[in-house]
Amino acid sequence: MRRGRRGPGLVGTMARTAVVAGTATAVSGKVARNQQAKYEAQHAAAAPQATPAPAAAAPAGEQAEDPILVIQKLAALRDQGILTEEEFTAKKAQILGI
Repeated sequence: MRRGRRGPGLVGTMARTAVVAGTATAVSGKVARNQQAKYEAQHAAAAPQATPAPAAAAPAGEQAEDPILVIQKLAALRDQGILTEEEFTAKKAQILGI
């Protein structure tokens, strides 16, 4: 008596599963990239100039503003309540290179 083949067998099932999984991964990756591109396009269109323009840099021949003057200006902002003590201390340390 001859046994009939019932299906693709273990190796065939594993191969088919690998193909399906690979295809699903490729498709989901493409969908994610398309959604990300769409979101970035919408975000760019909604706020084209949301970030303020950077301040003009000092010309190469001139030195940057005196650190003491900058710290004094920051202290005035702190005294007015615009900056917190922590913000003032952090910026002062950055300016002094501490």
